[in-house]
Amino acid sequence: MSAQWLDQIKWDDQGLVPAIAQDYRTGRILMVAWMNKEALRLTAEEGRAIYWSRSRQRLWRKGEESGHVQKLHELRLDCDSDVILLSVEQLGDIACHTGRESCFYRVLRDDKQWEVVDKVRRDPNDIYAKKA
Repeated sequence: MSAQWLDQIKWDDQGLVPAIAQDYRTGRILMVAWMNKEALRLTAEEGRAIYWSRSRQRLWRKGEESGHVQKLHELRLDCDSDVILLSVEQLGDIACHTGRESCFYRVLRDDKQWEVVDKVRRDPNDIYAKKA
C-alpha cells in the first residue's frame, strides 16, 4: 500500500495530528487523541483506533487495557489537512478513562461552572484493575 496518503497530512512539529473519535451511529464526540504516521497507518490497516500516547511515548491501541476497543468505520481528513476524524463503533460503550461514554461529560452552565452531566457507566478501578 502506498503511503502517499499519509504525506498529505499536515503533521505538527512533533509528527502528530489531532484525532477526533466520533460514534458512527449517534455522531457524539467520544474523545480526542493524537496520532503519528504509524498510528494512522495501522488504524487504516487494522480497522481499529490506534493512537500515539504522548505521556507514555508509545502507540496505544484503544482498549488494550480496558477492552473498550474502537472499531473503525471511516477515516476523514479536514479541509486544512491537520485534523483526523474517526467514525467508530465504541465496543463496550465506554470511551473515557473515567468510565463514561464520552470524555466530554461536563457542560458550562450560566453561572460559569462546569457541571458533570454524564454518569459513570463503570468504575475505572474495575476497568483498569491491575492483574496479579
